[in-house]
Amino acid sequence: MTSMKTINFNDTNPGDKLPELEIPVTVALITGGAIATRDYFPGHHDKDAAQELGSPHVFMNILTTNALVQRFVEKWAGPQARFKDLKIKLGVPNYPGDTMKLMGEITDKDEVSQTVTVALAGKNSMGTHVSGTVSLTLPV
Repeated sequence: MTSMKTINFNDTNPGDKLPELEIPVTVALITGGAIATRDYFPGHHDKDAAQELGSPHVFMNILTTNALVQRFVEKWAGPQARFKDLKIKLGVPNYPGDTMKLMGEITDKDEVSQTVTVALAGKNSMGTHVSGTVSLTLPV
């Protein structure tokens, strides 16, 4: 097993882009995420119930989206990074059979607190599913 490399604060600059991450959106991801977060709203695990609500299929909950955003940033930053703040807003739904592409860019760097802010977006075939910012402290 290989160890994860941690990004160092001194090696970052505003404008740096994070490597994109494509996530296939599946029924298992949506329902598993809902169950893991104890979100038993039928639209997240019951296709018939979701369709009764006017949705074509089950759809991802915000807690699963939040976890995927955290995974995306942690994969780039490494295990020594520490999250200070995570703010997201949902847009279009994530449905099974689509792919969400997460992208991010460093927008701010605070020398005193050794914190960087990343603006991010996760897009699928219908548009932006999630947008927001993450601030994290990185080792020097």
